[in-house]
Amino acid sequence: MRFHSLPGSKRYPQDESEYAILLERHNTVLDELFAGTDVYVITPRWSSEAEPPPAQLTPDYWRTLLVADDPDPEFRTYCHLFAARRPWRRGCVDPLLRDIADDKVAGVLITDTALRRVHHPYDGGADVFLPTPDERDRTRARHTDWLSRHPSGL
Repeated sequence: MRFHSLPGSKRYPQDESEYAILLERHNTVLDELFAGTDVYVITPRWSSEAEPPPAQLTPDYWRTLLVADDPDPEFRTYCHLFAARRPWRRGCVDPLLRDIADDKVAGVLITDTALRRVHHPYDGGADVFLPTPDERDRTRARHTDWLSRHPSGL
């Protein structure tokens, strides 16, 4: 399901009061999904190189995926994934959520360590994937004002 970060499906926050609403919405859903557990915060970095730059080889480096194969190496695209495990605490990803809201970072996934619940924030909201239809429906019912009014739910 898709939740919008701001009232009226507004995409980008313009002041601190709107950032406060955005962070409150994200953290409310994240608390419901992950309170009392560890999470993985998975962050992609894109490049045309098969190996991440040495400066990016941190303990959080997980793996590299070939996203677009091409006979010409200049046109190959790789996604380097970084997965940081941390205990979930409300507000622990606020700086990252602000960067996502400002379209400075994209493709982030926040998931439980079993990869059963996924929160994918983007500039404008978050897509949430849950393991059962019942859990999805309960979560949706708690936050109906945050859902898209579009018939497709997007």
